[in-house]
Amino acid sequence: MNSITDNLKKLNITLPNAPSPVGAYVAFKKTGNLLFISGQLPISNDGKIIKGKIGKDLTLEDGQKASRLCVINIISQAKKAVDGDLGKIKNCIKITGFVNSTEDFISQPQVINPASEILTSVFGDNGKHSRAAVSTNSLPLGAAVEIDAIFEIE
Repeated sequence: MNSITDNLKKLNITLPNAPSPVGAYVAFKKTGNLLFISGQLPISNDGKIIKGKIGKDLTLEDGQKASRLCVINIISQAKKAVDGDLGKIKNCIKITGFVNSTEDFISQPQVINPASEILTSVFGDNGKHSRAAVSTNSLPLGAAVEIDAIFEIE
């Protein structure tokens, strides 16, 4: 769908190649008209991961940058799952954001907000979704944030 591509351009988002899983699982799974995207880490186009604990090593803004990278990788996985045609995505149903943060850090929703905002900016009303944003004491590879997603597809 051209509007999705246009929206990505307006946001200055270039989708990377979908990252391969780092464990014994698949990056996405389709069942019926649902697409489940495994947790995506904040890996940039140059392969660097935003690592650390928000509230100790990293700021809220660092966490938000990590959240943006996670959702860009989610969209990349979704694009791969629908054979390159993002127009086949009908709705974003839900995302879950895991925030590697200190015990006293309580702004997990603010860390995940940029991911939610990007999904709405890219997919319009179909990008609006239900969500959970939770703290965790550790994430794979020391990542600051991990986000997974569920989409409805054609």
